[in-house]
Amino acid sequence: MSAHTPTSPDASPAVVTPIAVVGPTASGKSDLALDLAEHVGGEIINIDAMQQYRGMDIGTAKLPVAQRRGIPHHQIDVLDVTEVATVARYQAAATADVNALLAAAVTPIIVGGSMMYVQGLLDDWQFPATDPAVRAKYEALLADEGVAALHRRLGEVDPVAATSILDTDGRRIVRALEVVELTGAPFAASAPTIGEPRWGTRIIAVDRDTAALDERIRLRTRQMFEHGLVDEVRELLGHGLRDGLTAVRAIGYAQVVAALDGEYDLEQAEELTFIGTRRYVRRQRSWFRRDHRITWLDAAAPDLTRRAIEAVEG
Repeated sequence: MSAHTPTSPDASPAVVTPIAVVGPTASGKSDLALDLAEHVGGEIINIDAMQQYRGMDIGTAKLPVAQRRGIPHHQIDVLDVTEVATVARYQAAATADVNALLAAAVTPIIVGGSMMYVQGLLDDWQFPATDPAVRAKYEALLADEGVAALHRRLGEVDPVAATSILDTDGRRIVRALEVVELTGAPFAASAPTIGEPRWGTRIIAVDRDTAALDERIRLRTRQMFEHGLVDEVRELLGHGLRDGLTAVRAIGYAQVVAALDGEYDLEQAEELTFIGTRRYVRRQRSWFRRDHRITWLDAAAPDLTRRAIEAVEG
């Protein structure tokens, strides 16, 4: 059945199983996900945090509508840049999307590389409550002492969390400190045990040789700057980019904003975007490699799509 052909009123819905395509940035997830969607008659559910933002297209490598092969995409362009992207919000919205597609016997193809979003959706992560007073205390410390000092503070109370959270990610550092204070337990203790994925989802990941992937990241970064990332950021600043807590910290966007503020030139902004993306890729690899449920595939294999189909249908 095609994803875009309605079932007969008398037809019994087929049993379908979601497919997740994860892995490092720039490895080639989007094209493979489209191939799989065409093969099974599925629809795409984005699981990249920053692709949720309207207008953040070039810097997130968001696939243009004309290149989506007519396949519906969900959880893309659902937030304004002034809104906060949270795993909890995504979890609720994407869960509804998955359930709706399954009810229609359409295969959800979940694709992206946002690590906590993947675990939040596939493991039904139940997040600790927040306390406005505790959160405000750490946000004030972040403003007064800076992100590096707050990261060192996290390292003192929860070394494991400090190693997994970038020392530039102020929002996640604040959240980790809040959870530690409220629960009296390490931040990771709130994470679910990796077990059977929700809906029986088949999870595959694609990766490439490190040197080859680094070159793809460098090329992608150069093309982003050549094809209008700076103008895109200027446009978003007019829509309140600075007022958002998450969008303005996205890799590439943060560096361009700093360059526009005169902290350094655009050439350095491009280099820092490349370095930041490469660091993020290392973290993605480390995170996903811990998940024993994942079937890993070489994204450079000429028969990648065939191997992926065998992995999810075998």
